[in-house]
Order: sequence, then structure tokens, then C-alpha cells
Amino acid sequence: MDTSAQDDGRPGRLRHIAILLFPGVEELDAIGPWEVLAYWTRNFPEDGWRVSCVSRDGGPVECAKGLTVHAHHSWASMPAPEVVIHPGGQGSRPLLVDEEHLERVRTLAASVPLMTSVCTGALVYAKAGLLRGRPVTTHWASLDLLAELEPTAEVRREDRFVDDGDVITSAGISAGVDMSLHLVARLASVERARQVRRGIQYDPQPPV
Repeated sequence: MDTSAQDDGRPGRLRHIAILLFPGVEELDAIGPWEVLAYWTRNFPEDGWRVSCVSRDGGPVECAKGLTVHAHHSWASMPAPEVVIHPGGQGSRPLLVDEEHLERVRTLAASVPLMTSVCTGALVYAKAGLLRGRPVTTHWASLDLLAELEPTAEVRREDRFVDDGDVITSAGISAGVDMSLHLVARLASVERARQVRRGIQYDPQPPV
């Protein structure tokens, strides 16, 4: 499907979901949402969405466990997103003191209708000031740090994900798949999300 004529702001253009990549990103934090959203957007193009991965310079990123992922766009070249997904992982820790990255997150939040995070991506959002007074969650091992970084937040320790309108946070790693299916339900329909869940044969009941 040729989408070149649909990204110029005219009616019928594809709306963009951006998954942010950075060195040390947890693999499943990014690839889990990618699997859900790519299955959706490729199999149901009539819904009008696309998803891509974005790194700072548009180059490849080595993830936390050694997988290398190639980005589709740089920060400067990516299409204007309507949804941003910020994964977590050990590589998110340096981002807490990376003012350029934090400012980029703030800039995105000022124009992007829906900012979402997986795992410790929520810590970056907290440090950037996006979570003031909000109900939030993150990986179980970082819940106390999240509360420390944003004392005004209502940390929900048992939730897989928390939808607070224009910000959604999700818990650790695999919870990003749950959140992404929720995104499909929210952006398209519950029935579409069920079709995607069946398509990727995702069963949320733990096998062990």
C-alpha cells in the first residue's frame, strides 16, 4: 500500500504512532507494542493508523539484552505523532538526567494528544513533569522510585496499566502488550482489539 500521498495533512492521511528507542531499551517494552500495533495497522489499514520506531538520530539502537533494532525515523524526521510510546529498561536511567531527552518529551507532550509509557518509561515522564497529580504505574521494582520522582502522583501498585486520558502508563515489560491492545480498543474498537489479540494468539493467563 502506497502511503506517500496520505502523510501530507490532507483528509484521509494516516495517523502516526511513534515508539521511542534509546540505547539500553528493554526489548519487549518496545517490541511487544510493535507486534500488537504493527499487526493492527498492517492487517486493518482502513482504520487509518501506522506505527514506526524513532531513535534520536534515526540510527540503530542496541537494546538491553543485545538485540539491535533499526529505527524508521529520527526525532527530526518522524511524522508528527498522535500517540507516543516511551518504553523503559535499564537504558531509561541515564535519560533521567539527559536534559535534551527530557525536553524532547516535554515538547512532544505539548502537541501529542496521547503520551504512553511501558515499564520505567514512566520514570522519564515523571522526571519530565508529565505525571503531576495523575494516577500512574510502572514496573513493580520501580514503584517507590516513581513515587519519589513525582510525589503528587497516585501510584497504583496493582494495575497493569492506567489510562488517565491523555497519558497512559503501564507496568513492567509484558504489560505493554496489554496497554497496546487497550490502545487498539480506544483508537479503533473493542472488537478490533479482540481481532488483533486473536491474530497474535495472545493469552494473558500466565502459563506457570
